[in-house]
Amino acid sequence: MKKCVLSILGLVFSVAVIAQTLTQSNLPIVVINTFGVDIPNEPKIPASMGIIDNGQGQINHIGDPFNGYNGAIGIELRGSSSQGYEKKPYSIETRDANGEDLDVPLLGMPEESDWALIAPLNDKTLMRDVIMHAYARVALPWSPRTRYCEVIINGDYKGVYALIETIKRDPNRVAIKKLEEEDISGNALTGGYILRMDKYGESGGLGGNWVSPYLPITGSWQQTWFQYHYPKEEDIQPEQEDYIQDYITDFETMLASQSYADHYPDWIDVDSWVNYLLLQELGKNVDGYRLSAYFYKHRDDEGGKIGMGPIWDFNISLGIGDYCGGADYNGWAKDFNNICGGDAWVIHFWWGRLWNDPAFRHKVGERWAELRANQWNNAALFGEIDANVALLSQAQVRNFQRWPVFGQYVWPNAFIGNNYQEELTYLRTWLTNRLAWLDLNMALLVETDTIDNSNLQAEVNPNPAQEQLWVTLPRQANSPLTKIYDFVLYDASGREVLRQQDLTGAMPIPVDLGGRFPSGLYFWQLFGRNIPVVAGKVVIASAP
Repeated sequence: MKKCVLSILGLVFSVAVIAQTLTQSNLPIVVINTFGVDIPNEPKIPASMGIIDNGQGQINHIGDPFNGYNGAIGIELRGSSSQGYEKKPYSIETRDANGEDLDVPLLGMPEESDWALIAPLNDKTLMRDVIMHAYARVALPWSPRTRYCEVIINGDYKGVYALIETIKRDPNRVAIKKLEEEDISGNALTGGYILRMDKYGESGGLGGNWVSPYLPITGSWQQTWFQYHYPKEEDIQPEQEDYIQDYITDFETMLASQSYADHYPDWIDVDSWVNYLLLQELGKNVDGYRLSAYFYKHRDDEGGKIGMGPIWDFNISLGIGDYCGGADYNGWAKDFNNICGGDAWVIHFWWGRLWNDPAFRHKVGERWAELRANQWNNAALFGEIDANVALLSQAQVRNFQRWPVFGQYVWPNAFIGNNYQEELTYLRTWLTNRLAWLDLNMALLVETDTIDNSNLQAEVNPNPAQEQLWVTLPRQANSPLTKIYDFVLYDASGREVLRQQDLTGAMPIPVDLGGRFPSGLYFWQLFGRNIPVVAGKVVIASAP
């Protein structure tokens, strides 16, 4: 055992470091001291924090000076169900010497005072939240930035965490107008506001500020509660409460009306709602739309519309959840009420109304195709996973020495891998399957004369295959086959390994494998004019 003496704000304390646990890291090292006080759920207690961050690509040693931050913080537990894990998540507030909020840039992120340390435990890849925010940052106006780090609290190595920006009104976060206490009339009263739908009451640990007059499911017993996020409950003025409650109720009344399709684009930033939906569907987030569901309202002189987002809390996504269809890569996350309609927290009626409008569905399908052709192509999506795997290659070993959860069920694991590689393979395979399902079903939302794929079928034989595949192209009912397709083959991690273009005709078409591919499960898709229309699986076996 090796001891290092660290100093924060002139207060010296000893950190016991087990050599095989943490002596150095390619990740920043965060050292927190609460001076012997247990960290409560709330309120934040005074503590000190030092960050060792020698820069990207540099090694950080446990004895290096605190060069990323060296000062006071307030700290408390955060989260709802995640507080039940032994590895705890935390909310952090950077403070000055007088205990007041202090805006600082941490780990290369824009300066602010409010941060979170998220603690992946049930997610044994350590990355579902991190990669979903990376995917969101190319689709939404803003999604929290994240940085991995290794954390020590009161001399105890806690493992790999992600320091993440919290959802807050700020020019570098949710960029809406600041609402002052005196803004109680006129244009100033109209924004900006940040609200959310979430659990409420003692069981959820959150307050419920007002209940929607509209049921989430017709005739159900559930209610939808809206909560103030900005301004905070203790800061919002009575006039501001009255205004935003009346505004949201008027919006809901419009959405419940027969003529809603003619009017909702005047009320909402449709693009943000479409992109938010696509993110929930990409991850098939079990909590999606119904918990940690944030939305905001701009001031009237900035359009006054309701924007959806940012996203938050994707630790039960990407196939990890063993309940309510969370592990099934087929199906829509938006249909949660059809699967788990007896849950206490269901999806509000907003999303069903919007989905019933063909113009909204068309926009969803078009935006999906646009993202898949660029920012969300397979190279980008799986490249983000690969980058995090490389970044975590050493730190994840120490993390799982501290938290030996492989081979064990940690709620709500749908898959239990025996090691890190098995967990990564499950994630990549699940995402590959999910993308194939979404590609096909998103294409159906776009009304186009290029392809009617409602009854299309294709054949790829033999299965298993060795040296060659034969592809029989789909034929549309009652019409000659005149379409031109591309055949694309992906390995189990989602990487494109073969593409054969400009296939046409009624006869089976050979695709040469040539013994180039290892044995295993592969996925294929046929594309017509860049629109995926048919997909399937094939096993490639080595020649005897």
